[in-house]
Amino acid sequence: MPNERMTAKRSRPRERKPRADARRNRERILEVAKAAFARCGANGSLDDIAKQAGVGPGTLYRHFPTREDLLQAVYRSDVEKLAASGQKFAQTLSPIEALRAWLLLFVDAIATKQIIAAALNSLLGDPKKAFEACHAQVHEALRSLVKRAVESGDIREDLDPIDLLRALVGVSNVTSCTDWKQSARRLVDILIAGSRPVK
Repeated sequence: MPNERMTAKRSRPRERKPRADARRNRERILEVAKAAFARCGANGSLDDIAKQAGVGPGTLYRHFPTREDLLQAVYRSDVEKLAASGQKFAQTLSPIEALRAWLLLFVDAIATKQIIAAALNSLLGDPKKAFEACHAQVHEALRSLVKRAVESGDIREDLDPIDLLRALVGVSNVTSCTDWKQSARRLVDILIAGSRPVK
């Protein structure tokens, strides 16, 4: 009997965290995929992405079984980094500069979403569900930064944080404007200036 119990214990698979090299592979695939989808849209070659990332196709498909999985993972990764950057900026920058730095990163995230949304649209017909879960992370990060800036006296108390996002997204939706990203980056400083307390 003791031998049976020992065998049963040995046969139970233990849950393991992803190895460091597996995490690095995943991050490298996401970076390469983001650039590839920016160039080619949904039709970017997954085999080419694997090759440029320095991994075999099997490794790519193990992490991302479908093209849709990879597209969504690229966007989620960007959003997670954007949300996490709020805390980092709050620890290293003044309240107003932390808010400005985060809004500039948000502009980059809009660009990524535009790429991914177009690609997902060709696969799914409606990419909205892929992005809904990410909105809460973005809003929470921004609210925290705005609250800190209000408490420091850098930003007026009646500012609605979501208005900042709406303004930047609005610029990105002007389809006739090819340089919307440069306009959005300039708009960040205009929004910051307009959010200062009235004296």
